[in-house]
Amino acid sequence: MLIYKVLRPAEWRELESRGESPGSPADRADGYVHFSTAAQLEGTLARHYRAERALVLAALDPDALGPALRWEPARDGSLFPHLYRPLARADVIWTRPLADGPDGPLAPPDLA
Repeated sequence: MLIYKVLRPAEWRELESRGESPGSPADRADGYVHFSTAAQLEGTLARHYRAERALVLAALDPDALGPALRWEPARDGSLFPHLYRPLARADVIWTRPLADGPDGPLAPPDLA
């Protein structure tokens, strides 16, 4: 199983150039980097990225992130992965651009 981080273009550039990033403004405010599972990604995109374009999707292995990754309940009780350290470029297994749909970015249909 992989987990996923949605990155705006400037966030992706920061991760690429610095080698690590504290994440999005929401991540910085909350004190951890937010991730989604494949099943959660569509809801994350609809809730937080509807007006965004040119997004990058990064895939990570949750087991490789060690104890800094915690699975914590959201308001609806579902568990979301949160990373309590900066996201490192070395953590990322692969990236791909997200397609822009008429109502916002589209989750790739082939995620597992």
